[in-house]
Amino acid sequence: MGVGEVKQAEGYRERIARRAAQEVENGMIINLGIGIPTLVADYIPAEKKVFFHAENGILGTGPSPAPGEENPMLCNAGGFPVTLQTGASFFDSATAFAIIRRGLLDMTILGALEVSERGDIANWIVPGKRVPGMGGAMELAQKAKKVMVLTTHLDKHGRSKIVQSCNLPLTATEAADLVITDMAVMEVKEDGLYLREVMAPYTVAEVIGATEAQLKIEGDVKTFT
Repeated sequence: MGVGEVKQAEGYRERIARRAAQEVENGMIINLGIGIPTLVADYIPAEKKVFFHAENGILGTGPSPAPGEENPMLCNAGGFPVTLQTGASFFDSATAFAIIRRGLLDMTILGALEVSERGDIANWIVPGKRVPGMGGAMELAQKAKKVMVLTTHLDKHGRSKIVQSCNLPLTATEAADLVITDMAVMEVKEDGLYLREVMAPYTVAEVIGATEAQLKIEGDVKTFT
């Protein structure tokens, strides 16, 4: 199967988020980026006590509200409605960024336009297109204890977003620890990018064929369903 022929499975965004939620540990403070990362909160088991952080000044957001139960005054940094957990707190953006810069976040989960095999992340601008700004991604990628990237494996033109070297302006260098796409789970280590899991129904050969970056294999590659 060629790169341009690889098709996303139905519900790929939810599957990526469900797999990402497995990396979340009890007691973590986590920041969720815009896009697929916001869905992760919906897949955290009730027995896990996790506090989600938002740059607009909330610590303790919960899953997305049920349709019709949205509070128009309560949203995350991307403007999407959220719920609150018991013990949640509100503060100004300066305090929100102080939490980030102090390195108090256990994990940040970001989207990306490109990720290199060294863990470089490009996720804020496409040349020639106007954007409001980088937001908090640069600081989140540098300061969080663990950085997980969630994205589609291919762009809309069928080109790999997991690359040898990023072509788009960088958000942070050598920042990503784990990359989860609709095709695979990949771990960034000092000596390269390792293929840890493939997303059903894809095969190892299909993932390698759809990836520009060099993927290393160490032991058995699991299948996530």
